[in-house]
Formats: sequence, structure tokens, C-alpha cells
Amino acid sequence: MSFVIVLAALAFLMFAAYRGYSVILFAPIAALGAVLLTDPSAVAPVFTGIFMEKMVGFVKLYFPVFLLGAVFGKVIELSGFSESIVAAAIRYIGRSRANAVIVAVCALLTYGGVSLFVVVFAVYPFAAELYRQSNIPKRLMPGAIALGAFSFTMDSLPGTPQIQNIIPTTFFKTTSWAAPALGVIGSLFIIVVGLTYLEWRRRAAMATGEGYGTNLVNEPERVESKQLPHPLLAVAPLVLVGVANFLLTRWIPNWYGATYTVAPDILPGIHAPVTTTIKSVVAIWAVEGALLLGIVMVVVTAFGRVRERFAVGTKAAVAGALLASLNTASEYGFGGVIAALPGFLVVSNALKSIPNPLVNAAVSVSSLAGITGSASGGMSIALAAMSDTFIKGAEAAHIPMEVLHRVVAMASGGMDTLPHNGAVITLLAVTGLTHRQSYRDIFAVTVIKTMAVFFVIGVYYATGLV
Repeated sequence: MSFVIVLAALAFLMFAAYRGYSVILFAPIAALGAVLLTDPSAVAPVFTGIFMEKMVGFVKLYFPVFLLGAVFGKVIELSGFSESIVAAAIRYIGRSRANAVIVAVCALLTYGGVSLFVVVFAVYPFAAELYRQSNIPKRLMPGAIALGAFSFTMDSLPGTPQIQNIIPTTFFKTTSWAAPALGVIGSLFIIVVGLTYLEWRRRAAMATGEGYGTNLVNEPERVESKQLPHPLLAVAPLVLVGVANFLLTRWIPNWYGATYTVAPDILPGIHAPVTTTIKSVVAIWAVEGALLLGIVMVVVTAFGRVRERFAVGTKAAVAGALLASLNTASEYGFGGVIAALPGFLVVSNALKSIPNPLVNAAVSVSSLAGITGSASGGMSIALAAMSDTFIKGAEAAHIPMEVLHRVVAMASGGMDTLPHNGAVITLLAVTGLTHRQSYRDIFAVTVIKTMAVFFVIGVYYATGLV
């Protein structure tokens, strides 16, 4: 019965997300409903002592990353830099390689720190124009955007500032640059297989004489061309974020040492020393510092363009960051409650029965990411409940924490993009398409990036590369 309660809570949350209800509201309802069926008297204490503790702890660590990422994406949009990057990619890669152009632009933006939600809005008008001029069926477009924005730059490439690559750092005491060789190999697998699939779909559709399509919804307005910033200037903030993230990851421990203590004689208002373990926060501080530098550079170099809409734009960015971080934090609190239930021991023991520690971690994280429809949410649930098991298994097998980090991060972006995933729903809404029209290609990308996790595991055992 206890196992059924856990499954019911997970199914309820998945159904609520699929139907478009707020996870912030329904995650605690699902979690506390499971507690109610287990021990009614424990509902209030569990809500305060477990759910809220986990939720607030997540916000404390990661909200600045969400906030700065959203603001950076917004100023990139307001400055016209995103439009310039897309136009340059079309000019230099060529319109005949539409899928490669879209994937390249999405990848550049997401690896530069722009939220994948922002990327969808920024790239769609240009992707639609490119597909229209090339007479490629519009229904194939979401697959290309998903491959560029939701896959290798989200969790595979080392150093990516996306939250899916940052969350494991606090559990495994790693950095965002963990296992660079495996990350690059996994990324290449996704790119090659994904583009091969997309090109096969494009040729098959065009061989039948199918064109861009008619009577389409939410088509972008065709406006006159305007003067855009130079593409090198537009790319510069993205490069700065990547380079600064890399350098700060190495410099911060040298500046602060293993720990840093703020004593009452420095800040008289505190009553006890405040000690921070630097290794547990270096990755987060590095990403925050890098994004802050990127924001400053965009504002300084494109002040005239950004100034007029900065107030309204940053308000929207802050609202988006609040929503995104609280959604994930609520799922994190849900995971903490579910992990405390007796029924979860059945699930945990079943997953622990997988003998290989890397396969165990990959299956656990990808399964929960699929159930919740969220890469960061599924990873948060799995790591909140099972990170100690993953670490012990890896240490027993003499597997570096960097490898475990990369496998867990890539697994979170495996089966996360099921139909109820928020990014999928956003992508289809923005492009004016439906699940029936376009989800097949998104699901194919989902399968490819799930395969990449196990490909990387195989490469590690075959070569020992990290």
C-alpha cells in the first residue's frame, strides 16, 4: 500500500503538470496528500520541517542563478544581439542548412547562459522565416529548436551555466566543468545523431512535395530589415560568460581558500562567526559572477537600445525567474517529502538493485525527470533522496565524482521532455503548432539524448576518459 501511495502522488503531480496546473500549488498538495494517507498527524510537521526546508534551501542556493540568467537573456533580447546572432548564422552557414543554422544559434545562446525559454522566443521569428524561404514544413521546426536548446548545451557540454549542470555541483562537490572529455563526446553524439535524424525527416517530407504549410497559427510578422549590431559584438557577451565562468571556477578557491569566515569584529551586527565552505558554492558563485559580467557588458555596449525598455524588460525577467525557480524548488520540496515516506524505500531499493552505479544514477534521474516533466525537478528529487547512495556506489567502484556529475546531468535531460514538460508546451505554443503535428520529432530528440547518456557510460568504461 505504501508503494501505491508514492506512485499515486507522482501520478497526480504528473497529471497536474500535463493539464497545465501550477506545480508550485500542486507539488505540496501531492506531497502532503501522500503524508495524509500515511500518517494524518504528520501533515503539518512534514510541511514545515521537510517540504518548506527543502524548498527554501533550493531557493537560497539557486535563485540568483535563475535571476541573473533571466536578466542576461532579457538584455540580450532587448539589445538586438540575439537577432544579430541569428542573422549572422543564416548568412555564414547558409539557408540550405536550415536545421544546422537553428541548432547552432540555439546552442550558442543556451551555452552563453540564455534561458532556453528565452531562446525559443528569440529564435522562432528567424527560424520561421528561414523555413518559409527554404520551403521546409514548419511542423519540423520544434524538433530542431529542441535539439539546439534542450539537449547538449543544457547538460552535456562542460561549463554550461544552465541550472541542470549546476545542481549536481552542490551534491558531488564538483564544478560545472566536470568530466570535460565525456561531456564533449556526449555532445558530439547528440549533435551528429540528432542532425542526421532531422535531415532525414526534412528530405522525406520535401520528397513528397510538402511545403512550409498554409493556414498556420501564430506566424511572426514580416517586418522590414533594420540595422543590427555587429555579430562579433553580439557574440562577445556570450563568450565573456563562458570564459569568466571558467576562470572564476579556478580563481575563487585561490582567493578564499577551503573556508571563509566572517567574524563579528568585521560585521558587528552578527553575533556569531559565519563560515562558508567554498568548495560547495564555487560553481554557483562562478556562474553568478560570469552572468553579472555579461549583463554589464551588454548594458554598456548597447545602452541606447536597452535603456528605453530596461525597466519593463527586467520586471518580466524577474517574474520569469521567480516562477521558474519556485517551480523547481516546489518539486525539490516534493522530492524531500516523498523520500521520507515508507513507500519510497520500495522504489529506492528497486533502483538500488541495479548493480552498476552509473547506470543506477542514470536510470533513477531520467525516470524521475520523465515523471515530473522537468530535468531540474527530476534531478532535484533524485539527488535529494538518493545522492548518498550514488556517491557511495561510485566511491566503491572508484568512479570519480566528475563522471557521476556528468552522467547525472545528462540523464536529467534525457526523458524530461515528455508531453507535459513546460518547455515543450511553451515551444509548441510559441510556434503555433500542436503535439499532434510536431511532438514526434521532439520525442525523437528525447530518445537520442537519453541514448547519449548510456553511450557516455560505455565510453567511460571502455577508455577511462574523464
